[in-house]
Amino acid sequence: MDDPNNHMKRLLTFPLVLTLLVTGFVATSQAQLTLDEAKISGEVQQFLQENAIPGAVVLIRKGDQQWQKAFGVADLKTGQAMQTDMAFRIGSNTKTMTATVVLQLVQQGKLKLDEPVSKYFQNVPNGDQITIADLLEMRSGIPTYSDLKSVNQVLDEQPKYVYTPQELIQLGIEQKPLFKPGTEFNYSNTNYVMLGVLIEQKMGMSLEQAFYQNLFEPLKLNRTLLPASNDDTMPAPFAHGYLFGTNVSTLDDPALPADEQKAALAGKLLPNDVTFANPSWAWAAGGAISTADQLATYVEALVNGGLLDQAMQKERLASLKPTNPDLADSPEYGLGIVKLGPMLGHDGSLPGYQSFMGHDPETGITLIVWTNLQTSPNGGETANGIAKLLIKHLGAK
Repeated sequence: MDDPNNHMKRLLTFPLVLTLLVTGFVATSQAQLTLDEAKISGEVQQFLQENAIPGAVVLIRKGDQQWQKAFGVADLKTGQAMQTDMAFRIGSNTKTMTATVVLQLVQQGKLKLDEPVSKYFQNVPNGDQITIADLLEMRSGIPTYSDLKSVNQVLDEQPKYVYTPQELIQLGIEQKPLFKPGTEFNYSNTNYVMLGVLIEQKMGMSLEQAFYQNLFEPLKLNRTLLPASNDDTMPAPFAHGYLFGTNVSTLDDPALPADEQKAALAGKLLPNDVTFANPSWAWAAGGAISTADQLATYVEALVNGGLLDQAMQKERLASLKPTNPDLADSPEYGLGIVKLGPMLGHDGSLPGYQSFMGHDPETGITLIVWTNLQTSPNGGETANGIAKLLIKHLGAK
């Protein structure tokens, strides 16, 4: 698994902390969802205060039972309160969407999982050995462009810069391959930008149109979208997104210096507003926008079926493999889907926002958590930290 100490690289990597997130989860599929709402609210609010997180939204759903609450503020400048229906950037949860459309193309016979990427892309090292499945499963050995200091500098110094997918792919493939294709796991955004280009080639439309036609419209997700590459706006109502430090300063270590951590927790050092930094660098790997409620609807379809035929859905779920075979509780990654304990889904992290989406098909419980701060002053993850905190409350009786 990739280094968690990297904002850009973590554009939705599933952190090691989540490998233990589900300990004690004992709900049964027949049980009713019972929650101590006051206790949950108190713990979330305390977590926000202890980590200088401006705001968060939490959603817990089981069938037609749902609890959803907003915490904190959506805009530090105006003090506007967070709302449950606010839009946010979902980061690498987007990868599951890209993967789903690719698998739909496989169903239609327009792509094959065992095809080499050299059939579609030139000058990719080991391109004749890397398959479409390797890209989906993060086993290509192609490095991620978002590790590069140059990319982080552009995001800091030219936040309106519009990357093309071709630029991003080139930044990835011009680096030395990490391993022989198919032999190891390494989280790489380059893989998913390549898959996004492949979708556009096969469908003859933009990726944002493909997402709308194949995912958002069928699920009636009218506030979920992939913006055009030159669009850095957010659909109202939305929460502003914040980042302590800069992408370069937190590249090797997301934790602030000790004195700045103290100032941040005391409210004397505020994070930077990065809401409108252009997300083109994330694109098919992490550029989508949604709301908590709509992301819950989406992850349930992702896990339970409805977007793929029965055979392809079965193949997708069977594709899950440990990201670290030497770690007993290692997260599992498959064809654009992650398994964390009993929960299937993904998470997302990019400057300004962090989110977790998970659904347990055995209990029917869905958990969505998102925050408008990517990383806390001490380098800890925000939404994933809250998700870990809440899981123990989901042992419905």
